[in-house]
Amino acid sequence: MITRLDHAALSVADLDRSVRFYRDLLGFTVDRIIESPPEMGLGNVVRLPGCSARIAHLRHGDSMLELLEYQKPRGRPVPPDATQADQGFSHACFRSTDTRSDYARLKSHGVEFLGVPVEYRPGVWIVYFRGPDREVCELRQLPD
Repeated sequence: MITRLDHAALSVADLDRSVRFYRDLLGFTVDRIIESPPEMGLGNVVRLPGCSARIAHLRHGDSMLELLEYQKPRGRPVPPDATQADQGFSHACFRSTDTRSDYARLKSHGVEFLGVPVEYRPGVWIVYFRGPDREVCELRQLPD
């Protein structure tokens, strides 16, 4: 029986850069970094025979974010014209206690936002931004 979502995974171009972003700006902690050479068998799981990757497991409370930098083969970047309407997973959402304050803090660090914070429903504030590989993330604040 499936009991819950265990983690979300994100393929990244530069693991160290992405770890810094999610750790230093979004408050995740690094659980572990795994070097996954071909003999570990990741390729058998993801249908990329002989692949190798560096993997980081990041935690924030009960949530885990897995970052994968495929070294062989290298992954393709998010197309510059990709939008939230494109099929597939569209974004990761992070809970915030003050979306507008987090928006200002991240903006001061050069983070690219898709718009400005809006009160989507009474007391629910949201805003979308891009991570280091143009992945889309959301900040969401719920009523007190």
